[in-house]
Amino acid sequence: MPATATFQDRISALEEEFLASEATRSYPAKRQREEADSPLRTPFQRDRDRIVHSKSFRRLKHKTQVFVAPEGDHYRTRLTHTLEACGIARTVARALRLNEDLTEAIGLGHDLGHPPFGHAGEEALDAALRARYGTGFRHNEHSLRVVDVLERDGEGLNLTEQVRDGILNHTGSRKPATLEGQIVKLVDRVAYINHDIDDALRAGILRPEDLPTEEIALLGPTGSQRIDTLVRDIVDQSEGAGEIRQGSEVGGAMLRLRKFMFDRVYLGPEARSEHERVQRTMQGLFDHYLDNPDEIPEWDPGASDPQRVADYIAGMTDRFCIAKFTELTVPEESRF
Repeated sequence: MPATATFQDRISALEEEFLASEATRSYPAKRQREEADSPLRTPFQRDRDRIVHSKSFRRLKHKTQVFVAPEGDHYRTRLTHTLEACGIARTVARALRLNEDLTEAIGLGHDLGHPPFGHAGEEALDAALRARYGTGFRHNEHSLRVVDVLERDGEGLNLTEQVRDGILNHTGSRKPATLEGQIVKLVDRVAYINHDIDDALRAGILRPEDLPTEEIALLGPTGSQRIDTLVRDIVDQSEGAGEIRQGSEVGGAMLRLRKFMFDRVYLGPEARSEHERVQRTMQGLFDHYLDNPDEIPEWDPGASDPQRVADYIAGMTDRFCIAKFTELTVPEESRF
């Protein structure tokens, strides 16, 4: 390769040599607003950096994964889930010779729009919007709104088309357009099922003997062994298949383990006891800010009041949300 070759030329040549034919190439960048490429980073590396340096990414460290305000330093947060899922996804992408930078950017950005209090918070905000306006809330759709509109004080991050697609379609019925996006969609489940088991055991909600015997025997007795089994299966089944998929045996075991977690943990009695408190907090804030929209920061001047309220509440961390609700409902002299 000539010494005068540009960074883009060198990256493109390396990708042609080392990436699988079905892998997404880094160039040309497809963005909503055209801009010059970086001389030292691929478009997907640039997207990754924009996500990591965003305010919404930093707030993930104080957003619930499963347990609301847990008493302990070792429970997952939305940020640690993101990092764990991203690491697993990169492993799969590398093994399949797909674009690791694209996979990483999607993985880091997929939950930027998740509201406080985990799935309970998403349910509460969705219910509030449906009851009053007949619309709804989905965190994947809001994650796209975050990167397109709300970040950088309303300018958005101007991410590439492939990263935006992966963020939007990391959950739901639509398949991501790229194999890298499909990796994140599947690995998101691999990550949260296994680390949520670990947290549920730590919290005493589950005991080791409660876990389904057949599935644990097949996938492995520890989280790391289960993840290794699942990753190996994904790589074996996806190699040359033109899609990211699982084998029926291992994939079926993971789905049954996921159902077990929904029945016993995500929708179990301990979680439901918190859901009522989350519902009351989110509904109270929703009603207050609809009545007082002037208290909401102005990120998107063209948005309706319900959208502005949803934007504001979804962006809150758990502790900020609790503090705002306390400020509105508890007399000042009673707060200490």
